[in-house]
Amino acid sequence: MLGGIAAASAKFWNSVIPETGNPERGAFPMVIATWGPNIKANAAAWEILSKGGYALDAVEAGVRIPEADPSDTSVGYGGFPDRDGHVTLDACIMDEKGMAGSVSFLQHIMHPISLARLVMEKTPHVMLVGDGALKFALEQGFKKEQMLTEVAKKAWEDWKIESKYKPVINVERHDTIGMVAIDSSNRIAGACSTSGAAFKMHGRVGDSPIIGAGMFVDNEVGGAASTGLGEMVLRTLGSFLVVEEMRRGAHPQKAAEIAVKRIVQKYPKQSEEAQVGFIAVDKKGRHGAYAIQKGFNYALYQRNENKVYEAGYFLPDSK
Repeated sequence: MLGGIAAASAKFWNSVIPETGNPERGAFPMVIATWGPNIKANAAAWEILSKGGYALDAVEAGVRIPEADPSDTSVGYGGFPDRDGHVTLDACIMDEKGMAGSVSFLQHIMHPISLARLVMEKTPHVMLVGDGALKFALEQGFKKEQMLTEVAKKAWEDWKIESKYKPVINVERHDTIGMVAIDSSNRIAGACSTSGAAFKMHGRVGDSPIIGAGMFVDNEVGGAASTGLGEMVLRTLGSFLVVEEMRRGAHPQKAAEIAVKRIVQKYPKQSEEAQVGFIAVDKKGRHGAYAIQKGFNYALYQRNENKVYEAGYFLPDSK
């Protein structure tokens, strides 16, 4: 049954976008992001891409939208805190040359994605964390801000009544934003940003700031990003796996399916109550998306259309 679903999905995608050795006509520029509400992030990225702009600028601009949105409780300002009441942020960014920057366990900074880019461009490092990341941010002119909103504080106070940690699948149909863009010069870039799992242990870091887990791009092949329970993606380096499957010739849809199936096969019990989703694009202009559970959607801006699509999923009984 499950194999039939996966095979049917792959057959569908290959029939919609046939295998060719050349990019699809009019495919670029393009940008894809996890979760439907990030159609707004796509629009910000498209403002740059549609004018012949740089993919790296586009993904940074796109991700900054949910980072500054207090109604998004999974990213940036407004993100739910850890169990000690602290909002801690993670982000990473990667360009077409394979350079990357990342920040993790960052507090008091509105736009971790922009700081991650500066780590990439102005330091010899890939990742800065905690107080070191904050110090670097302040040296670069970022302002120290209160990131805990009243809504997030109330949610934390309600949670403390029972203090029970359990990830909730598809809560509010948004989560970590992962974004991949290819510009009109065929340069590819990716970005990822999150406030992490709500009410996590203080100091917990998920997949989002880890190159190859939360996001990975290779300018020869394509790019991928993940969302959902970060621990499961970390254990499998899911985004890297998706890109490597595309390197081996897989359609982005098939590559995403392989990564999801790898997780479910290795962690079958945990997969019953967890969500992980992947988005992927290749240098032919094709895309794909797949998740463990029903309910994952994504936004694609391509050929002047910015639309939300429902992703396929592995577990047929998921709600």
